[in-house]
Amino acid sequence: MNKDIATPARTKMILEKYGFSFKKSLGQNFLIDTNILKRIVDHAQLTSETGTIEVGPGIGALTEQLAKSSKKVVAFEIDQRLLPILEETLSPYSNVTIIHQDVLKADVKAIIEKEFQGVNDLMVVANLPYYVTTPIIMKLLEENLPIRGIVVMLQKEVADRIAAKPGSKDYGSLSIAVQYYTEPDTVMVVPKTVFVPQPNVDSAVIRLTRREVAPVKVRDEAFFFQVIKASFAHRRKTLLNNLTSQLPNGKEKKEAILAALNQAGIDPGRRGETLSIEEFGRLSDELYVYYH
Repeated sequence: MNKDIATPARTKMILEKYGFSFKKSLGQNFLIDTNILKRIVDHAQLTSETGTIEVGPGIGALTEQLAKSSKKVVAFEIDQRLLPILEETLSPYSNVTIIHQDVLKADVKAIIEKEFQGVNDLMVVANLPYYVTTPIIMKLLEENLPIRGIVVMLQKEVADRIAAKPGSKDYGSLSIAVQYYTEPDTVMVVPKTVFVPQPNVDSAVIRLTRREVAPVKVRDEAFFFQVIKASFAHRRKTLLNNLTSQLPNGKEKKEAILAALNQAGIDPGRRGETLSIEEFGRLSDELYVYYH
C-alpha cells in the first residue's frame, strides 16, 4: 500500500529528494492533510465513470485521491520541475495523464475530446493557485465545456465574492458572472496551517454546479456582461454615473441610458451592487435597443 503523498513527512521527503523550491510567481502551496483532500474529493461526487480534470497538481497529493475515485484524471501542470516528481509519485496510478501546459492557453475542449472519449460525466477538481483563480474559473465556464461542475480550493475571500448575494459588500461582477453559469456553494473553509509553505490567508472549497439553463435570458450575452462590468466600475457611484462614464459614447447617450433605466424599472440613483441578476438582464436588454 502506498503511503499518501499529502502527509507533512512524505511531502518534505519528496521535496528534498528533488531539491524542489517553491516559486512564489506560480502561487505554489501544497496541501499536507489527507483528510481535507478526501473531503474535497467527496464534495465532487465522483464515480468510477467520472472523468476528472485537475489544474496545478503540484506533487500529486490531490491527483492521487482523484485517481482512486474516478475513471481517469487529466491534470494540467505548468511547472516543468514538477513533471519528474509527478511521474514518480503517481506511478502506481495508470489512469492519470499529466499535460505540461498552461491551462489558460490550452485548448481544453480539444483535450477533453481526445482524453475523455466515451466519458459522459466530467468534473473539474483543483487546488487553484491564488493569483490565477478567477481567470481559470471564467475560462472553464465561458468555453462552455461539457462539465457537470467545478470543485476548487481558492482564497476564502474569492469564494465569498463568488457566492455573494446582491446588497452585500462582496457582491460584484465576479459573483454575477459565476452565478450566471453555475450555482455556487461554499462547502468548507480550510485553515492556512495545512499547507506548505503557509499562505497568508485562509482558503475555502467552493462547488460550482453547472446550470442547465441560465437564470436570465438576455438578447446579447457579451453586452449583458459589458453592462455589468460598467455598473461596478466605481462602487460608490450610482448606476447612471457608472453607465454614462463606462459605456461607449455614454455621455452623449445619457438620455437614452436614463430612458433604459426607467423602462427596466430601475432607479438611476441605485448602485450596481444592489441589482439582482434578473434586474441586470432587464437593464441590458433595454440598453441593447439604444446600442444596436
